[in-house]
Amino acid sequence: MNQDDRWVRLLESVGAVQTGHFLLSSGRHSERYVQCARVLEDPRNASLLGAELARQMAGEVDRVVSPPLGGILIGYEVARALGKPFQFPERVPDGLFQLRRGFSIRPGERIAIVEDVITTGRTTRELMALLHGHGAQTVGVGAIVDRSVNHEVDGWPVRALVRLEIPTYAYSECPLCARGVPIAQPGSRKQGVKEEA
Repeated sequence: MNQDDRWVRLLESVGAVQTGHFLLSSGRHSERYVQCARVLEDPRNASLLGAELARQMAGEVDRVVSPPLGGILIGYEVARALGKPFQFPERVPDGLFQLRRGFSIRPGERIAIVEDVITTGRTTRELMALLHGHGAQTVGVGAIVDRSVNHEVDGWPVRALVRLEIPTYAYSECPLCARGVPIAQPGSRKQGVKEEA
């Protein structure tokens, strides 16, 4: 995949790529964090990114679904560009995803899953499990930023505007922890996340 450098420049220009010591929602540690909310706060950027990602994901799609919180804005923009309905699940007290607010999925629906950032694919797999439990089928996975190792989730290639190779570490192997660098947890999922041993 040839990466269009304009998207990297856009992320960097708004301070979306941050440096420090971060606890990711996967439980792993990293010295760089991508905060896509910084680029999506400008509706013009959200529209541009959504249209380009929609172009890459166009096909037999009935609905776009994104996980909260980070994926909601870009998922909506992709759905808007595709002219398809958009939904998002919510986490219930046990930490699992559930459709609420009157949202429903019909058996056989073809769902495109859109995220802001994919690292380990854990959230995407959780969302797939929810959707498949309703009888839907995944037809594509997309993200603004793919920082995963294999660039796929359960066999689905990740279509992304930007691919970043940023190492992540288990707590026990983290060089930043070893140096005593204070850690930040910038993601929206704070409950139920344990640091990987």
